[in-house]
Amino acid sequence: MQSKNPFFNDVSKLVTGAFGIAQNVRSEIETVVSSMIERWLSERDFVNREEFDAVRIMAQKNAERNAELLELISKLEANLDKANTKTSQGQNKI
Repeated sequence: MQSKNPFFNDVSKLVTGAFGIAQNVRSEIETVVSSMIERWLSERDFVNREEFDAVRIMAQKNAERNAELLELISKLEANLDKANTKTSQGQNKI
């Protein structure tokens, strides 16, 4: 059952247009707010995800290398202690 009343047709067109305008306004507000947030973040010198991940990977590699170097130092100190022990034992015999 459709009405051919022009008043209801006009109201329907007006409401449809208002919803369209509201949707466009919402989209514009989202764009403006997003732009403002991005500008604010860039002014704060925050790092982005890619930079953070790159530095995290470098830190992990450095931590692993430090562990390797500590192990190497321990082995060298043990060898030095053995050499010092042999030298001191050789001097005691003389």
